[in-house]
Amino acid sequence: MLSLIEQIRSGHLWDFPGGIHPPEHKAQSLTHKIGRANIANEIVIPVKQHIGKEGDLLVKVGDSVLKGQPLTQYHTSLSLPVHASTSGVVTAIEPRTGCHPSGLPELSIVIKPDQKDTWIEHSGITNYQELSAEELVNVIRQAGISGMGGAGFPTARKLQSGFSRTDILIINAAECEPYITADDSLMREYAEQVIQGIEILSHILKPKLCIIGIEDNKPEAIQALNKAGESHDIVIRVIPTKYPSGGERQLIKVLTDKEVPSSGLPADIGIMVQNVGSAFAVKRAVIDGEPLIERVVTMTGGSVSQAQNLWVPIGTPVQSLLEQAHFSPWKKQSVIMGGPMMGFTLPHTQVPITKTSNCILAPAKRELEFTADEMACIRCGQCAEACPASLLPQQMYWYSKDKDLEKCEEYKVKDCIECGACAYVCPSNIPLVNYFRQSKTEIKIQAAEAEAAERAKVRFEQRKERLERDKIEREQKYKIAAEKRRSQMKTEGGDDAIAAAIERVKQKKTEGPKPAVAAAIARAKAKQAEAQSENATEPDNSEMRKLREQRKEEARLRREQKADQQPTAAGTKSDAVAAAIARAKAKKEQLASTNSETNDAKTDKQDAVKAAIERAKARKAAQASAQSQTSESAGSDDPKKAAVAAAVARAKARKAQQQTADTEPKADESAESDDPKKAAVAAAVARAKARKAQQQTTDTEPEASESAESDDPKKA
Repeated sequence: MLSLIEQIRSGHLWDFPGGIHPPEHKAQSLTHKIGRANIANEIVIPVKQHIGKEGDLLVKVGDSVLKGQPLTQYHTSLSLPVHASTSGVVTAIEPRTGCHPSGLPELSIVIKPDQKDTWIEHSGITNYQELSAEELVNVIRQAGISGMGGAGFPTARKLQSGFSRTDILIINAAECEPYITADDSLMREYAEQVIQGIEILSHILKPKLCIIGIEDNKPEAIQALNKAGESHDIVIRVIPTKYPSGGERQLIKVLTDKEVPSSGLPADIGIMVQNVGSAFAVKRAVIDGEPLIERVVTMTGGSVSQAQNLWVPIGTPVQSLLEQAHFSPWKKQSVIMGGPMMGFTLPHTQVPITKTSNCILAPAKRELEFTADEMACIRCGQCAEACPASLLPQQMYWYSKDKDLEKCEEYKVKDCIECGACAYVCPSNIPLVNYFRQSKTEIKIQAAEAEAAERAKVRFEQRKERLERDKIEREQKYKIAAEKRRSQMKTEGGDDAIAAAIERVKQKKTEGPKPAVAAAIARAKAKQAEAQSENATEPDNSEMRKLREQRKEEARLRREQKADQQPTAAGTKSDAVAAAIARAKAKKEQLASTNSETNDAKTDKQDAVKAAIERAKARKAAQASAQSQTSESAGSDDPKKAAVAAAVARAKARKAQQQTADTEPKADESAESDDPKKAAVAAAVARAKARKAQQQTTDTEPEASESAESDDPKKA
C-alpha cells in the first residue's frame, strides 16, 4: 500500500463535504497587470494588524519617518511590529476606525507623506542557507509578516510551532472566493519570487513534501508556477474549483485526506499551511531586507470603471483607491472589504488598508442581491448540506438566537470558518454567519471572564496560604523568643525570679490602692455627693416674692390716688357709657320700626308719617332714659368697666345706624308711592333726628375714651 506522500506525488486528490459554486466574476480585474496605487495625502497605520497583542510605540507626534522604518516593536511571540509605508511626518497617534466588521476605533499612527518615498538603509541575506531556522524566523518577525490570506496569524509564531514536526508544507494558492484575483495576478507576474519564498520556508521547516494547491480556474498562474518550479522539489497540485476550497482545513482535506482536530492545529497532524502572499513577503524580507509595507489589493466591482490589482502601501485609505479606480457611486452604495462571501461592509471609505486586506469590492446597483428582509427558518436543511465543516447551521442558529452558549459549544460553533456558504443557500435570507460570529464572540468573552475569575480565585487562595504561613512563622518566632528568655532567666536566677515577680503582683492586688490614690478617690466622692445635694435643693425665691408684692401694692395705691383726684372724670365716664347704651337701644328700636313701616306702607298711605312720628318719640324717650341712666351711673367707682361699656355701646350704635340707613330708603319709597308729599316730610324729620342723635354720640365718645385712658392706658 502506498504511503500518503506517495499517493500525493502520484496525483491523488480527495474531496471535502459540502461546498458551493457561486459566480466567479474574476475576469474583470485580470485585464491589466498589477499597477501601483498613488501615495495618499494621509497614511493611517493601525498599530495592531494581526491576531495577538499590539507592539510598543517607537515614535511620537512630530517625528519624521522614512519608508520601512519600524513604528512599533514586538515584546511577545504573538506580537508584530508595523512599519512606515512611505516617508513623511507623524501628525497624530490616535484611535481611528479599524478594518474590522465591528467598525470600532483602533490606535493608529497617522503620517503626512512628503511624496519623496525615501527608504531607510536596508540589505537582504543572499546566503540564507547558512542561517539557522531561529535566525530566519527572527528576521521574518522583525519584518512584521503575518498571514495575508486569512485571519492574520503571525507567520513567525506559526513557523515556530512547526519546528521538527512538519511533514508536509502546503502553499495555499486556491483563492476560491469570487471577485478576488490578488494571489492569481501575483503568481502570474512574480512566480519566481514566490518559489524563492517557498524555498526559504522549506529550509526553516524541513518538510518531507512541499505542495502548492491551486484551483483549475487559474491556468496562467499554473503555467507560471510550473515554469518557475521546474528545478525545485515542489509538487504543484491543481484542484477542482469549489468554494471554499481555499479554507485551511478544506485544502488539507483535499490534498492529504487528513482532518484537523476540532480544537487542534494543522501542526498537530504534521502539516503547515502558508499563503502565497506570505511566501512572497518572506522572500522580500529575507533576500531583499524589506519589511511588509505593501501588498496586492484587488479593486473591482460594477461601480468602478477601471478594475485591476494594485500594489497598495499599508495604511492607504480606501477612498484614495476608489478615486484612482474612477469610482461612480449610486444612491445607496456599499463598499465591501473582501469578497462577497466572507467580506464585510465598511462604515465609511476612510478605513485604511491593512496586511490582511486583499480586495475592495464596489458593486453596482443590481450586481449583488442584497435582501434585507429576514424570514423564518423553514428547516429545509440546505445549510447543512452546503457546510464544508460538516456542522449543523440550523441548530446553531436556533441556539445562537436563544443565547444558549452551552448548546452552541456543544454543536461546535467554534469550528465554523465563517465561509458564508450556509447563508448563500438559505432560501429565508437568514444571515447565519452573523449569528455565529456573535455567539463565538460571546463565548470568547465568557471564557475570558471565567479565566479571570479563576485567576482571582487562585490569587486569593495563595494569599490565604501566605497569611497562614506568616502567622505560623510568627508564632514559632515568638515561641523561640520566649524559650530563649526563659532559659536566660534560669541561668541568671533560676525559677526564683519568676516566682518573685508573681508574688509581687499578688501583693499589689491584696494591698489595695496606695494612700494617695485612696485620698484622691475620697475627695472625688465627696465632691460628687456635694454636687448631688446642691442639685436636690430648690432655690430660695422669698426675696423676689416680697419685692413683687410690694410693687403690686404701690401700683394699687397710685390708682386710688388718681381716682380721688378726678371725681368729675368718673362721672363723665358713667354718663358717656349710659349715653352710648341709650343710643344703641334707640337705633335698634328705629331699625325695628323701620322694618314694620316698610311692610305697612303697602296698605295705608299715612303709615309712613305715623312711623316717622313714632320714631321721633322713641328717640326722645331714649334720650330721656339715657340722661337718667347717666345720672344714676355718675357715681360709679370703676372707670375700667365704664370704658368697656362705652366701647360696646359705640359698636352697637354703629350697627344700628347702618341698619337704619339700609331701611330708610325702602320706607321713603313706599311713602312716595302712596303720598309723595307726606313721605318726604316724614323722611326729612327722621333724617334730622338721626343726625342729632349721631352728633350727641360723637360728643360723648371722646369723653369716654379720655376717661378710659386716664385710668389705664394699656386697656384703653
